[in-house]
Amino acid sequence: MSNRSPVLKDFGKIIQRLEKVLKLKKTDITRDSAIKRFELCFDLAWKSIKEYAKIQGIECYSPRACFKTAFQLKLIDYDEQWLEMIKDRNLAAHLYEEKQADKVYSRLQDHLALFKKLFSRLK
Repeated sequence: MSNRSPVLKDFGKIIQRLEKVLKLKKTDITRDSAIKRFELCFDLAWKSIKEYAKIQGIECYSPRACFKTAFQLKLIDYDEQWLEMIKDRNLAAHLYEEKQADKVYSRLQDHLALFKKLFSRLK
């Protein structure tokens, strides 16, 4: 996929921003900022997959379907973390409790590593 894709370009930028905030000392503000950046990464990840799949002649219309397609296209390896990531995205977007936010935050480094691997394969 071309680096000219606005979605892919934005995906690369938000990965860097997520990585940057995860290097900071954890406070309520940095945790919440990291979770928001994770949500953006997640959305841009599946939309980048959607664009790539379309170029390959495959349509996918939801995050779960696009991650399944990414596995079939060998963009991602089978990893339970992708399923965990979908759950974390839903938690972050639809429910806000301190305890849940801390749980999601604790997994963001792992999610970041998956995003980075996916981005390098899409470039």
